[in-house]
Amino acid sequence: MAASSPPPGVESLSKPVQQLVINGEQVAEKYIYRNTDDGPISASFPVTEIPIIDLGLLTSSSPTGESELEKLRSALSSWGCFQAINHGMESSFLDKVREATKEFFALPMEEKQKYSRTLEDIEGYGNDTVFTEHQTLDWTDRLYLLVRPEDQRKLKLWPENPETFRDTLNEYTEKLGQLTEIVLKAMAKSLSLEDSCFLDHCREGALMYTRFNLYPVCPRPDVILGLKPHADGSTITFLLQDKEVEGLQVLKDDKWVGVPVIPQALLINLGDQSEVKVLTYIVGKCVKF
Repeated sequence: MAASSPPPGVESLSKPVQQLVINGEQVAEKYIYRNTDDGPISASFPVTEIPIIDLGLLTSSSPTGESELEKLRSALSSWGCFQAINHGMESSFLDKVREATKEFFALPMEEKQKYSRTLEDIEGYGNDTVFTEHQTLDWTDRLYLLVRPEDQRKLKLWPENPETFRDTLNEYTEKLGQLTEIVLKAMAKSLSLEDSCFLDHCREGALMYTRFNLYPVCPRPDVILGLKPHADGSTITFLLQDKEVEGLQVLKDDKWVGVPVIPQALLINLGDQSEVKVLTYIVGKCVKF
């Protein structure tokens, strides 16, 4: 008996993309991206060097530190994002985060679904909510979790398998919290502003989310996107790329360019909330992914 579709106006959750691939199901029309304003979809795209910032130099009062702050200012004004190195996380730890992610998505479907999101909540395992029959869906599955404030964590959605997942995520959260303070203070300093100018957005009570993404091999990469073009609505985003597969693109001067993989780097993106302040002082760029 065929499953019936929800009536118009009723929201539903889309089936995990990974399950579609495993079952060998034909790609549905709802995954085909048709917005020609963003240009043709291509698996081949120019890879451009994104500005690289040494975070270890940003707190230095030496001429080298001042030079790095100027590089940061330039990156924010011309790109709105940059690759961060010397950020205090060992390559082995970043690999640990990547491995925990891979191990979770490699679990049997019934195990992952123990942490499934609901229609009423964005947190948990799943993917897009289907609002209309004409909606274009992302070719991705995700695990979306609130990690700060700690007293608002929904630990029932935090995987207990793999066994290292929770401890790894907790450590990653702590380290990103420290990096957030360093980067936001440096951003303010590069613009000759008070240190707390951007940091006030991330004081006690500010929300921090972590999102783990899986992009299963797609049979139609010519017409399907893993993630539709978007701008981050946050204050700041830290993105850890896969070490082996390139695919992240940013919009630069109205052209999509690929972000090269630097295994030990974190891509840091200025979100909409910071953009409002930056626009007051420099020609800002709200980066579209």
